[in-house]
Amino acid sequence: MNPVRRPLGLTLIVASLLAASVAVVPAAAQEATVAPPAAMVLENVPKVAASLAERIAKYNEFKPTSYASWHPTKREMIVSRRHNNTPQLFRVARPGARPELLTDYAEPVRSAQYEPRHGKFYLFGRDTGGNEVFRAYKRDVGSADAIPVTPDNRRVQDTAWAKASGELLYVTVPVGRQGSNDQVVSTVSIVDPSEPEGARLLAELPGGGWGSFAFSHDDKQLVYTEFVSANESYLWLMDVATGKSRRLIDKTEGEKVAYGDAVFARDGKGLYATSDRGSEFRRLVYIDLASGKETVLTPQIDWDIDAIGLSLDGKLLAFVANEDGSSVLRLMRTVDRKLLAQPKLPMGVIGRIEWHHDSRNLALSLSSARSPSDVYSIDAKTGAVTRWTEHEKMEVDMKRFVEPSLVRWKSFDGRSISGFVYRAPAARFLGKRPVVINIHGGPEGQATPGFLGRNNYYTDEMGLTVIYPNVRGSLGYGKSFLKLDNGKLREDSVRDIGTLLDWIAAQPDMDASRVAVVGGSYGGYMTLAVSTMYPERIAAAIDIVGISNFATFLERTESYRRDLRRVEYGDERDPEMRKWMDAMAPANNAAKIRKPLFVVQGKNDPRVPWQEADQIVATVKKNGTPVWYMTANDEGHGFGKKANADYLFYAGVDFLNTYLLGAGAAVK
Repeated sequence: MNPVRRPLGLTLIVASLLAASVAVVPAAAQEATVAPPAAMVLENVPKVAASLAERIAKYNEFKPTSYASWHPTKREMIVSRRHNNTPQLFRVARPGARPELLTDYAEPVRSAQYEPRHGKFYLFGRDTGGNEVFRAYKRDVGSADAIPVTPDNRRVQDTAWAKASGELLYVTVPVGRQGSNDQVVSTVSIVDPSEPEGARLLAELPGGGWGSFAFSHDDKQLVYTEFVSANESYLWLMDVATGKSRRLIDKTEGEKVAYGDAVFARDGKGLYATSDRGSEFRRLVYIDLASGKETVLTPQIDWDIDAIGLSLDGKLLAFVANEDGSSVLRLMRTVDRKLLAQPKLPMGVIGRIEWHHDSRNLALSLSSARSPSDVYSIDAKTGAVTRWTEHEKMEVDMKRFVEPSLVRWKSFDGRSISGFVYRAPAARFLGKRPVVINIHGGPEGQATPGFLGRNNYYTDEMGLTVIYPNVRGSLGYGKSFLKLDNGKLREDSVRDIGTLLDWIAAQPDMDASRVAVVGGSYGGYMTLAVSTMYPERIAAAIDIVGISNFATFLERTESYRRDLRRVEYGDERDPEMRKWMDAMAPANNAAKIRKPLFVVQGKNDPRVPWQEADQIVATVKKNGTPVWYMTANDEGHGFGKKANADYLFYAGVDFLNTYLLGAGAAVK
């Protein structure tokens, strides 16, 4: 279930569209239009033409499938994919079997965990209206009834199963607290999910940065992570009987180290984890608990290890390396730490990995530029790769979707910056093509060459070239690169986009006079900052749940995440830092925004509260600059409901047609 394993930024939720759901409203003497959802509030957003929605329809049906949980005794699993308006849970009884619907809620359900001993019930997490106040629910197999396991009005940060007893550990934090000096305590509890009222308090930990809890195989110890920042985290051990804990490795004044994904070795004498101690990259390591000695197991891999999984019998390690944005899976024997033959998977981006209790089959999700996420398993004994789910055929031919190319350019300080470019098909679209720069959130996120879903409409039908840059501060390129945008270095990442604009101007197939910038969350801040720093070099901008002033953002974001963000952005309570934040804030420089702006916001956003959108819209409007403003009252940090995502995509295409393409689109 684990709603948040690491607070490492954002992947914006973009639900698939369903053309049959479009409500068409005829207009007298005018073209029919599409009615917006009831919970959506629009300001200066033109009505969407039904003909536009119809043209987009064949790109609306994608249903990516993600792995959720193995059944502990059977070779079957739970997966998540869209059902009607939201992602829901499905049972897949065997490879290739038709998914059987398990949940059907108005709110998204993306994660689940079978009870680890017999699989008689499963847990899942759900919030309300995108507020991210996740609560855990228990549902017996074959039943439609779900009972809450965790407290109401507290956010579940993490969960872990006790391997022998089947008890559930959960970590919760208070919500609805938005004072700059508010102190948050994380509560660690253990419960029999069948008797949730009997939960016992195990520990209270200061702050909101605790996660990645894992039991030892005898259930006597816990290992967990104290997350300070993307560059600094610590491993802790806790005695389950007493709740007493100790930091495994002491803090030092020198090198900051980031640990992650720690699990106990089968004998309980050590841990497998990722660590960037003595390296630019997070490597797979073994930590001896008696001596504290840390042994690097992957010295030959100069890339981050993104995920690890240990088989139940403790004999095999699976781990995923992030190699320039693409995922590479490897298997290692723990007895001699030798690598097995590399599984022959399609090239792409791997999601969650998990071993079956048989210690032989490994499940994973995998997507690529031409394939939505589907679920596979690998037989560690034979090396066989089995596909469990396969996306149904669609009217649009996914095999013709544009594949990305990895490009690099020099930034203002000579540093190499990279990104993925999806070029409009030159055989169909003539001349230099307009460009959309799509900036990821985080800021500690990373653009990867995965499936673009309906965004393929931009390249395939609109003839746009789309660039996904990984500016300084992105994951995957070393810990020095990761901290190059911290604090008062913030605008250096915006300058990386400035040099990308220079690179675009030098490309023979790109039109530097027609560039739009798009981004969500931190990418929304980047969009606004580019609009103020390079107003004459862009044609339009779309800001989705973006930060318009770091000082006001930090004052209003939920308290459980505020201190973690201060490490990255700076402390707004410090007078000098506050002065700098105010001086560079897009909201305070909005007079420089002269190109059309589209602002999108979820009213229940706990990360970037709606006031960030309100203040940038109000200021830009004073300039006389065209501003479209869309708010969804039933969404949070991104749009997770299909009906809302439908309308956002329609309006976004309309915005780009109006302000980027104009009359310059040439199609063969």
